[in-house]
Amino acid sequence: MQLTPLIAVHMTAALGAVALGPVALWARKGRTQRPVLHRAFGYAWVTLMLVTAFSAVFIRDFDLPNLAGYTPIHLLVPFTLFSLFGAFRFLRHKNIAGHRKTMQSLYLGACVVAGGFTLLPNRYLGTLIWHQWLGWL
Repeated sequence: MQLTPLIAVHMTAALGAVALGPVALWARKGRTQRPVLHRAFGYAWVTLMLVTAFSAVFIRDFDLPNLAGYTPIHLLVPFTLFSLFGAFRFLRHKNIAGHRKTMQSLYLGACVVAGGFTLLPNRYLGTLIWHQWLGWL
């Protein structure tokens, strides 16, 4: 797989979400809460996650086990969209604990776990890092 503009958009949005997510989560932790920072970084993170999810729909990989080019990692697209919808639904109903849990789970599942899978040696980013940049494999 090559670095196409679509993959560049997807990867940039995903890396941005990985970077901004902890700030949004941290801004509501502890004694000193920063609601303005939480809201600003939260909306930016949600936007990046939407770009990541929607761009992933158009990225298909026929080399890995797939169904019409969609690999198992594509199951994170509906998970992401439903989680974002649910998180804002929790907010609308003033269920802050549900919102917090949903957003933390989404960050862990869609950013950390999916990010870990992209670093596998047979994936594009994994090949780039492990084979070309570091030359380990």
